[in-house]
Amino acid sequence: MGFNNLTKTLTFNIYDVCYTETAEEQMAYLGYIDEMYSAARLTDILSNVANIIGANILNIARQDYQPQGASVTILISEEPIAAGQLSNSTRPGPMPDTVAAHLDKSHITVHTYPESHPENGISTFRADIDVSTCGRISPLKALNYLIHSFDSDIVTLDYRVRGFTRDVEGRKLFIDHKINSIQNYLVQETRDRYQMIDVNVFQENIFHTKMMLKDFDLNNYLFNKDKHDIAPREQVRLESLLRREMAEIFYGKNLRRGLS
Repeated sequence: MGFNNLTKTLTFNIYDVCYTETAEEQMAYLGYIDEMYSAARLTDILSNVANIIGANILNIARQDYQPQGASVTILISEEPIAAGQLSNSTRPGPMPDTVAAHLDKSHITVHTYPESHPENGISTFRADIDVSTCGRISPLKALNYLIHSFDSDIVTLDYRVRGFTRDVEGRKLFIDHKINSIQNYLVQETRDRYQMIDVNVFQENIFHTKMMLKDFDLNNYLFNKDKHDIAPREQVRLESLLRREMAEIFYGKNLRRGLS
C-alpha cells in the first residue's frame, strides 16, 4: 500500500474538578488554571504531540482569551522519510519522557473552557483536544502523553477512522490497523487508576472510552485548603458534592437528587 488518505481523528476531553468556597477562591482557581494552561504552555504540549507522531509543524495560531480560556491550532505535514518507519500496532504510545514516532498531514487543536457553578462552589476546567491525521499513523500514539500532560479527573475519548484507501490491487481499505478498544493504547498504570467504560460501533470504525479516577482524596479537590481544617460533617458534604459532579460528567447526565 502506498498513498494513504484515511482520516483518523482522536477527540480528547479532560475535566478537572475543584471546590472553591468563596468568590475570591473561585477567581484564584481560574487564574491558576489560566497560568497552568496558557496558550504558550498548550503550544508546547501540542508541539510535543507533533513530535510524537512525526509531523512537521507548518503553522501555529494561538490565543489567550479574556477573562479566561485559550486556544491553539497547529497545522502539520508528514515527514517524507518517515513512511517506512510507521507502526500502527495495538500497543500504548510513548510517555512524556520517551517522545518518538511518525505521522502524516493534518492538524492538532486545543480549546479550554473554565467554568463554575453559580451557587455550590464547584469549579470545572475542561480542555478539548483534537488530533486529526491523514495517512498511516494513528493519533492514538499520542494518547499517553496527552493524558499525563493534564491533571485529569474525567477523560472522554472518541476515535474514528473515515474514508478509504486502496491496496496495490485496488481493493478498498476502510481501516488499516486492528483495534477493539482505545484502552489497548493506554499504559497499565493509567488503566489501573481509572474506571473505564467503552461504547464502540465496530462496523462504523467508531470507538468511545470514558474514564474516571477510582481513588478520591478530598485534599486533591480543595483549592488552598486542607481537609483537616474542615469539620468532619462538612468533609462528607463536600465529598458527596464533588463525587456527584464527577459522576454526572462521566455518565453525561444529571443524576436524580439523592444519588452520587
